[in-house]
Amino acid sequence: MSKNNIRTYNTETFRDAYMQPEQKLDTILKSDFGKFFIVKVEDLIRLIKLPVPPIRSTTHTFIYLTDGEAIMTIGSETYTIVKHECLVVPAGQVYSFSSLDENHGYLCNFHNDIIIGKFGKNELLKDFEFLRVWGNPRIRLDKQTSKFVRRLLKRILLAYSETGLTNLDIIQSYFIALLCEVNRVYTPISASMQTNAVTITNRFKELLVEHAKTKQRVTDYASELNITPNHLNKAVRTITGKSPTKWIDEAIVLEAKVLLYQSRLSISEIASEVGLFDPSYFSRLFKKYEGVTPITFRKMIETS
Repeated sequence: MSKNNIRTYNTETFRDAYMQPEQKLDTILKSDFGKFFIVKVEDLIRLIKLPVPPIRSTTHTFIYLTDGEAIMTIGSETYTIVKHECLVVPAGQVYSFSSLDENHGYLCNFHNDIIIGKFGKNELLKDFEFLRVWGNPRIRLDKQTSKFVRRLLKRILLAYSETGLTNLDIIQSYFIALLCEVNRVYTPISASMQTNAVTITNRFKELLVEHAKTKQRVTDYASELNITPNHLNKAVRTITGKSPTKWIDEAIVLEAKVLLYQSRLSISEIASEVGLFDPSYFSRLFKKYEGVTPITFRKMIETS
């Protein structure tokens, strides 16, 4: 089982695995929902089979709240958003959630194609840092921007509810405007940090998502970035407060958690899959970050 076999869901397979087969779902998700859909958060959450374990998606998810709160784990961090805040899960990022939160708002799920269609271009994707795995997933809106965002989402929902993506021109125009409004107030995690260190750290995070199971030494990533290990260590510590070694360890443990949820592989096999061929070391590393051994973690999954 390779990394490519770790379960990554598109919108259709996520629906089959984690959503209730209710008639109401067919009224809020149109036939072309694999490319784009927008729903009220309060309408969708009650149709999801909880908990949703650590998984990946081929599409982006954007959540904006008008009331209440939402809690989600993205990567190795848990985020809580409230009224006037947004949460973004980029395509390819690991995420999970387990609680039925009391909230109201909007949820958009979309493929890159919805941005780079008739009115967009590939360069637009580079402008929206929050759609990158190293971006800041939590975005706080000021009251004026929140008002604009809410109006845009309401208009997009109306167009989508009427005829789905038959109104693609209208939906795409308003949706790009929505992302631009959010981008205007978006604050990078490292907004006040040194530009060169930020660039190095962001590139390191992108490489880590791609190579966590095969490159597990700081020297591997330093070589990829054509810098010294000391330079990489200093840059990542400055920007994130964590060493590259800790980032690598956390990425390995996250991959292991996905496999513990999604497979029946033995602990030794999972250790091998995440690039650690000493099961004892793997168990110690896992316990260091999760507080329990992989065996205990699996038992917790089975009894939850």
